[in-house]
Amino acid sequence: MKRLAPRADSWLVRVVIPLALFACLPFVMTTSWQLNLAVLGLLYAVLASSWNLLAGYTGYISLAHAAFFGIGAYSLALWTGPSAASLGGYGPFVLTIPIGLAVGVAALPIGWLILRTRHVTFAIVTITLLFMVQTLAFNLTGLTGGSQGLAVAAPPFPASWFERPFYWAMLILLALCVVIFETVRRSRLGLSLTALREDEEKARGLGVPTQPLKIGAFAVSVAITAMAGGVWAYYLTFIEPQYAIDPLVMVGTALTAFLGGKGTLWGPTIGALIVVPAQQYFAFRLGASDLYLVSYAAIFLVVILLLPRGVVPSLGEWIRSRRAKASVASATAPDPQQPAPAGAAR
Repeated sequence: MKRLAPRADSWLVRVVIPLALFACLPFVMTTSWQLNLAVLGLLYAVLASSWNLLAGYTGYISLAHAAFFGIGAYSLALWTGPSAASLGGYGPFVLTIPIGLAVGVAALPIGWLILRTRHVTFAIVTITLLFMVQTLAFNLTGLTGGSQGLAVAAPPFPASWFERPFYWAMLILLALCVVIFETVRRSRLGLSLTALREDEEKARGLGVPTQPLKIGAFAVSVAITAMAGGVWAYYLTFIEPQYAIDPLVMVGTALTAFLGGKGTLWGPTIGALIVVPAQQYFAFRLGASDLYLVSYAAIFLVVILLLPRGVVPSLGEWIRSRRAKASVASATAPDPQQPAPAGAAR
């Protein structure tokens, strides 16, 4: 019997194979700077993918996720203290699970309150929340250390292996985002969320519970963001409010998702693969000045002008149009096996 190839929309093709390829990547990379870049790239892939669970499905553009990223980072630092000897090297990774669950539960009443607004108002409310949390981190010196920062448990991993556990921890969080997104997409819940995004009033009129869906998507999204913050704090071993709760992290997260394709499975990850190397390259070339941010913005401007819907949707549309043209051409082309009509040749 002829063996059939897996369908393009199967779990194997869409989820398992890409994640397996990512899992093998640390065995190919050998230098520390490459692995550090890979960890940073996966961090932004996780942040953009978790943000996409809310914005991609509901259309609500949150600018507060960097606040929950910082809350996760500070939670891990306060829980572990300056020493991780009693926890073991992988203990802090496990602690990110209850941290994420706690942040997700705490986000339910916050989501109930802020998701009563829409569109521009929602964006303003969320960015206000971001700056409120950052201000608290600066001023609650007894808890956060204020501007002096807070030490995190030092990982006991050897230098030759140091980055790999963090890479795989980030990959697990990315896999969690991808599995949730794909599971929801294939379910009736995905249809309800899509209806909510396209026309919330009409979806409510059809009986879709829009408010619980929005609050649930918000809680899951910020829970994974907080877990990523915990892993990142453990990786850096020191956190400060201006970097743990950084508006630029929020801007980078949203732009990464938009660049790759908001509302797509792998769009945020592809956006991170473009953004992070470009950002690091310009930061290295232009030094400590802020000029690299200008180059960073120029790349976004060029790509968004050329691919306004993002890389993944634009490329998908281009491939579909090429296939449609090819099928039309093949359907209208004359068949060489068919005899020419009478009178066609003299």
